[in-house]
Amino acid sequence: MSKIANRWRTGVHERVLRVAKRMRANARAGSAAIEFAFVAPVFFLFLMGTMEVGVMFLGDYSLQNATSDAARQIRTGQVQLGNVTQAQFRQLVCDEITPFLQCGANLQIDVQTYPSFAAANYATPLQANQTLDPNLAHWAPGTECSIVLVRTFYTWPVATPVLTAFMVNMAGGDHLMYATAAFRNEPYTTQVSGC
Repeated sequence: MSKIANRWRTGVHERVLRVAKRMRANARAGSAAIEFAFVAPVFFLFLMGTMEVGVMFLGDYSLQNATSDAARQIRTGQVQLGNVTQAQFRQLVCDEITPFLQCGANLQIDVQTYPSFAAANYATPLQANQTLDPNLAHWAPGTECSIVLVRTFYTWPVATPVLTAFMVNMAGGDHLMYATAAFRNEPYTTQVSGC
């Protein structure tokens, strides 16, 4: 056999081996792409759920902080002496929750006065059909030495599909966030020496 024929066979053989190696590498990459296609939706679903739960926790913390700050103004008499209305009090809460929660129809505030701590009613805010009770919108900040219960409720619409069963606690695919502050008003005027 001639040298040219041997070189030609060797060259063809090497080219065939290179093509086979490339095909094997492409097959590995293709199988990785197929595996990723199976795993990616689940991964992104859990990633989205984790992010939403994180935002919900931040919103819940923001709601509790806003409730505590606004309730302090009732306890110290600033609300009563300043003739603050229910809408103005709501705005106090809204100003603090806006970075994480939107202040709209999803926010409900209930302020009630009781003769003693034992008489305070911590009844569930949900009705039998698992919706928020619209009657929980009282406005009674009390006077000096009154026992006051401030409750704020926020309805968060859960967006993560499939995981709603783990995050929803009320009807309509929503999660109820709530914050509470119970206290005795301070004797904020000079007419009252103590409680």
